[in-house]
Amino acid sequence: MSLQAPEGTKDMLPDEAKFWNRFKQTAAEVFGRYGYLPIETPMFEQTELFVRGIGEATDVVSKEMFQAISGENLKKLLAGESIKGKSRLSLRPEGTAGVVRAVVQHDLVPQGAAPVKLMYAGPMFRAERPQKGRYRQFNQIGVECLGAEAPTTDAEVIIMLMRFFAAIGIPERSMRLLLNSMGCEKCRPAYRERVRAYMEEHEGELCDECMRRAEINPLRAFDCKNPSCSAVMEEAPKITDYLCDDCKEHYAAVKSYLDAASIDYVEDTRLVRGLDYYTRTVFEVQVVDGLGSQNAIGGGGRYDKLAEEVGGRPTSGLGFALGYERCVLALQAAGVEFAPAARCDFFVACVDETTRSAAFELLQMARDAGIVGEMDHQGRSLKSQFKLADKLGARRVVILGPDELAEGKMKVRDMGTRREALVDIATVRELLAHFGGLPYGGEPVPQLEEVFPVGEGE
Repeated sequence: MSLQAPEGTKDMLPDEAKFWNRFKQTAAEVFGRYGYLPIETPMFEQTELFVRGIGEATDVVSKEMFQAISGENLKKLLAGESIKGKSRLSLRPEGTAGVVRAVVQHDLVPQGAAPVKLMYAGPMFRAERPQKGRYRQFNQIGVECLGAEAPTTDAEVIIMLMRFFAAIGIPERSMRLLLNSMGCEKCRPAYRERVRAYMEEHEGELCDECMRRAEINPLRAFDCKNPSCSAVMEEAPKITDYLCDDCKEHYAAVKSYLDAASIDYVEDTRLVRGLDYYTRTVFEVQVVDGLGSQNAIGGGGRYDKLAEEVGGRPTSGLGFALGYERCVLALQAAGVEFAPAARCDFFVACVDETTRSAAFELLQMARDAGIVGEMDHQGRSLKSQFKLADKLGARRVVILGPDELAEGKMKVRDMGTRREALVDIATVRELLAHFGGLPYGGEPVPQLEEVFPVGEGE
């Protein structure tokens, strides 16, 4: 039996890989307009970072993290020996904790400095049960803003997220933005205790997992997918009834800025997101149709205590992450498909082997000038070369024959109109040399029609 991709993973074949690159580029363009700069962090970190940052009571930490261990340390564990904390590593289940760790480690927000705005894109890893829209290796794009407390920042990142979804083509009518406030360290403890007391009153109606959560972090019970638990928690006390004056004022301001920007949202007092580090504003974007129960395509919130949790000075923070695979499903549900990855501007066909050297040279000159070209490398017949050119989607075929080369000419055929013309090789070389003298990949790129013309009436 041939080897397959590991369970819960998938290969990105060329069409999708090309779309993923365009997806990331769109994010860089949209987020860049708001001042966000790229950052790359390791795909694995010390396990302690996620335990302290995300929360030990979360499913992510308690159930889903992949441990990364060297062969030498594995031998020690099997032998009953302990290994140092810095050797206890885990593949990153999300991106925020690693970015905040990097900000703290490199002091990117010195005392009194302007906020730092960062964006990332790449794979994350969770040992979940694979299902539609949920993989064990999946891709996220996210942003983090550290050092800004004002509610304008909260509104800005939410608006930016919605602008991105519009830019990649997800219809506004198919999305729903949920909004809530989680309170702060002053008002949330009292609310957490009230929820715990409520859960204890309904212990017989809640699952064992919810009651386990009640002892560690009762707010996690709002995430339970058990229908009976959801029904019970629907009647639980609402966080908005327990917010302190500062949190009420902050939340009201966020909503006012969203209203001013004509961003529609639904207040959901049960929205707590899945990670323990959130404070105050939390939000989530869901797709109304096409994804079933796994309908969240992005979300985030404020995490004003996370920098301290990972050893830094008090630094406010805010961010979001969006799931690439979920977005793809949302786009497909909206009827958007991947564009074919293959693109071929022109194909050089050789009548016989005597013209191969000239064909190879012409092809390289055209590529250096920014034109996408191909040729046959397997000695096919001229007829088979035309079939290959058609399969590649070539718009022009340049035919090099020994007689035409002797006259300094080459034949150019438009594959759409079937028009043909003899073109002077020296003129083409001169034009390509001019554009090829520019920095590789620079602009402008010559138009295919001016390099390989086929006459009037195209």
